[in-house]
Amino acid sequence: MKTLNDLFEDMLQDVYFAEKTLVKALPKMAKKATSENFKTALTDHLAQTQEHVTRLESVFEMLGEKPKAKECPAILGLVKEAEEIMDEAEDDAVRDAGMVACAQAVEHYEIARYGALCSWAEQLGMKEAVELLSATLDEEISADTGLMDLALSEINDAAPVEDGDHNEETNDAPRETEMSEDQPSRKSKKPATARA
Repeated sequence: MKTLNDLFEDMLQDVYFAEKTLVKALPKMAKKATSENFKTALTDHLAQTQEHVTRLESVFEMLGEKPKAKECPAILGLVKEAEEIMDEAEDDAVRDAGMVACAQAVEHYEIARYGALCSWAEQLGMKEAVELLSATLDEEISADTGLMDLALSEINDAAPVEDGDHNEETNDAPRETEMSEDQPSRKSKKPATARA
């Protein structure tokens, strides 16, 4: 790849592979889902995903290229993780919670990819491509928000938890991620200096 045009086309092929992979994966997830609301969310997003494939094919046409999928290891890994949860979860509600988390991971991946494609298409002066890709980006963001709402309002509460108080956090001790006053900020570009 020597130009932004090359990078744009390469990423387009990557996302095309991802969307086509999801067209196959989403029905399997919907079949395993026990929450009716989650099942509906997955089947609704399947219809959107099929439209995403069509939009990508339109962008390929704008480039004068035939649609081509380039294998995307990231999406294959995310789908494999979802399959493992579907196979290994012994409780239906736990399976649903795990699948929601996997579906959100996919959405986050797609949001990042479509965000980059939109930016690059704009820089390349491809106004029609920007419109198509932005429409998909908006739908991916909406799907992610819907999944989060579903997880917080229904799915996570349905999953059983172990007895005991080991899941409760206390505010007595600082969390590991909190920094003491003596620690330099990770955002600081200056090295830490010794204090007198």
